[in-house]
Amino acid sequence: MSKKKDDPGTRRTAAARNGSGTGSGGVVSRRRLIGGAGAAGAAGLVLGAAGGAGGYAASRGEAPTALTTVGSTEAMFHGKHQAGITTPLQARGHLVAFDLTPGSGRTEAAALMRRWSAVSERLMAGEPAESGRGHDTGIALDAGPSSLTVTFGFGRTFFTRTGLTDRRPAALDPLPAFSSDHLDAGRSDGDLWVQIGADDALVAFHALRALQKEAGPTARVRWQMNGFNRTPGTTERPMTARNLMGQVDGTNNPKPAENDFQERIFVPSGGSSAYAWMEGGSYAVVRRIRMLLDDWEELTVTRQEQVIGRRKADGAPLSGGSEDTAMDLDKAGPDGKLLIPGNAHARISSPEKNGGAAMLRRPFSYHDGISDDGTPDAGLLFVCWQADPFKGFIPVQRKLDRGDALSPFIRHEASGLFAVPGGAASGEYVGQRLLEA
Repeated sequence: MSKKKDDPGTRRTAAARNGSGTGSGGVVSRRRLIGGAGAAGAAGLVLGAAGGAGGYAASRGEAPTALTTVGSTEAMFHGKHQAGITTPLQARGHLVAFDLTPGSGRTEAAALMRRWSAVSERLMAGEPAESGRGHDTGIALDAGPSSLTVTFGFGRTFFTRTGLTDRRPAALDPLPAFSSDHLDAGRSDGDLWVQIGADDALVAFHALRALQKEAGPTARVRWQMNGFNRTPGTTERPMTARNLMGQVDGTNNPKPAENDFQERIFVPSGGSSAYAWMEGGSYAVVRRIRMLLDDWEELTVTRQEQVIGRRKADGAPLSGGSEDTAMDLDKAGPDGKLLIPGNAHARISSPEKNGGAAMLRRPFSYHDGISDDGTPDAGLLFVCWQADPFKGFIPVQRKLDRGDALSPFIRHEASGLFAVPGGAASGEYVGQRLLEA
């Protein structure tokens, strides 16, 4: 397999990577037979229904493509950053946390990360998952890479169990309690965290199953959550996605082209040597946010727009303009009242009201069936990325906690904070600079 040094956020077609669509040595990958037609279509990045500062929709900028080409796009495993952070949001996702088993320590964790990295590199390149722990299951036979990404993170407890507490950064201190929390401890936190995303459900499940098998006796699943989003090619042009409340969601995520994007989202170099392993990495806050859809849907569209601060039809701010128009937080109507209400979600979470605090929101929607009381167990698997959660998620969520008009319609049911190290260089595995320092 050829080594790749591209930024893992980059996506390219299999044919573009290999010219004729063949792998090294002229062998055609079973998952590259789809062909090399254009890049994937237009799936937008969904904004967290709560706890988000402003940013833009990280939708694919290319023209939409035929659905048959969706599987041909490939994300890079090796790079400065791990894939799955700046990669455009995929249609299917799995979030899963593992705990190390009794007797498993630093040595076993290093071996696990080495196995996980090797399998992930193969799967993201469209190759079988064959390893020392068994043959490929065949779940994703005939599918292309489908923009598969696998991202790894470490929870606070990981450092205690591996004897690395001296290398645990202060940014992993526990998140504070919020009044909207109704947290299930069994579905929160964890020693290890894995985010899987792909534009095909079978490709995503294939990766999930392969990683679960590779965990072997070293780690057991603590919790798993499954999500989805708009599939590429379902709109005639690139558009911001909608969440399960029907809102255009993700308009103002930080843009990679912005001068301060890197310093807001990724840990810079030049810090303490004890934490050098986090250079190029980021911190992921994960929240399972249940949407009380029955209550929400009883509101008129006008009232829903006042709660959010944006028009439901096109995502434009209530102060006027189009979706990309900056909010005029001081603009009032003929009656003298602010067009964007004082407790509107978009106002309270905006960078202007939070000292410029921002985070890259990259969540999935979820639906886990109908509860005993007949209400849908559905909402958002909120994932946000930042260089420091104490400067990103936490100050914004504290402000939302004190008066967000959206709060009566959501419930935070699970939570986690994970240190996601920088990407692995060619020949490295993810986390090697921590585990073998």
